[in-house]
Amino acid sequence: MSDLPRKAVTRTAKLAALPLGFAGRATWGLGKRIGGRSAEIVGRELQQRTAEQLFKVLGELKGGAMKFGQALSVFESALPEEIAGPYRAALTKLQEAAPPMPTSTVHSVLAERLGEDWRELFEEFEDKPAAAASIGQVHRAVWHDGREVAVKVQYPGAGQALLSDLAQLSRFARLLGPLIPGMDVKPLITELRDRVSEELDYSLEAAAQRAHAEEFADDPDVVVPAVVHQCDEVLVTEWMDGVPLSEVIADGTDEQRDRAGQLLARFLFSGPARTGLLHADPHPGNFRLLAGDFPDGPVEEWRLGVLDFGTVDRLPEGLPPTIGTSLRMTLEGEADAVYQLLCEEGFVKESIELDPDAVLDYLLPIIEPALVDDFTFTRGWMRHQATRIGDPRSPAHQLGKQLNLPPSYLLIHRVTLSTIGVLCQLGATVRLRDELEAWLPGFVPEEEPAGPDIAGVGTLGDDEIGADLGKEIGADLGQGSVEETTV
Repeated sequence: MSDLPRKAVTRTAKLAALPLGFAGRATWGLGKRIGGRSAEIVGRELQQRTAEQLFKVLGELKGGAMKFGQALSVFESALPEEIAGPYRAALTKLQEAAPPMPTSTVHSVLAERLGEDWRELFEEFEDKPAAAASIGQVHRAVWHDGREVAVKVQYPGAGQALLSDLAQLSRFARLLGPLIPGMDVKPLITELRDRVSEELDYSLEAAAQRAHAEEFADDPDVVVPAVVHQCDEVLVTEWMDGVPLSEVIADGTDEQRDRAGQLLARFLFSGPARTGLLHADPHPGNFRLLAGDFPDGPVEEWRLGVLDFGTVDRLPEGLPPTIGTSLRMTLEGEADAVYQLLCEEGFVKESIELDPDAVLDYLLPIIEPALVDDFTFTRGWMRHQATRIGDPRSPAHQLGKQLNLPPSYLLIHRVTLSTIGVLCQLGATVRLRDELEAWLPGFVPEEEPAGPDIAGVGTLGDDEIGADLGKEIGADLGQGSVEETTV
């Protein structure tokens, strides 16, 4: 297997092959239809060939190309089934594996970073990688003290590859449209590029993982492996067995799906409240399901194992209270109050004037999961929202184009939307409202401080301003001016 391609001209040529390849296959499909084959059969074959090429190119390039593919993989639930089906298997592969780098390269990185006697640090070291990701791959090993560990080794030249890939993908964003119909990919690529430097720094990842491991030690619901050792381009953590979330998505029972979904929602909202950090890479490959007798033990005892803390959003005070406050007000139908919050926080620009009731009508279907005690997330529901907001003929689409996404909310928005995409892949029934009440600041109104019993005095001290979680979910599906605010 060849090493990570680093020359810009080589990587650019491979990325350019994606839209060009699609155009060629479309011509092939037209010829087949002229020849008498049904459009349905030809369409399925065309989508399957496109999916195969997508995985091959993005997987081989690793770097930003593979990260882009992983990010796309959690959004497939928003696509029409006839389009999503052929992509699903190929994109899911990007969540768990990619072509490995040569063993000699792995050894040279370890020798450079851990010293020529690096093997003395391990009782055992498996040359065959256990997993591969966008900027590094993981090897299973036994540390010198007997602990089973995961050794993450960064690909040489990964930083240059990441920046080059994402720059090229941004140039091709419009041409990539046919690969993932209905997806506005340019804001996604821009946001991924903004996170490159942090993900390449394993010291930042180690610090984030340590914070989570300490906070969730002995937690009944969440497991985070401890950090064993860290240096440039190498990160050693305790090994964690478990069943990948992608397997539950593919073959899990309803009970298993519901438990996995509840744990995922709990981690999404409890993590920032407990650690001041938001795990910002929620694709299924980063999660495991664990229990003493997994998978035969009681499902209610399953725990969620969380991997890869290379991308986090630093939220020292937890999620902004304004999200919970405005979400609550939206659910209560306070159109004028919600609109005022959106304006003051920058979700509606000063030059724009919208009807508050129309904004409320736009938001309510998106935040339906928070309105009921338990909600079943389905691909059908996600596709309905994508169609409602993404169809240019829809009033919701026209309104969504006029909304704005402030940069400070961009990563929160992407993580929330991605997590909801995974919940829809699971088809899980989740008590989302329970998690919001427990962990989202502002969602439960504060009690009025003791004071004079005077009729007519308001009971809430919600002077923070912001925008609701429904806006976070809807903005990416609604496109609009998200792209204008990303840098």
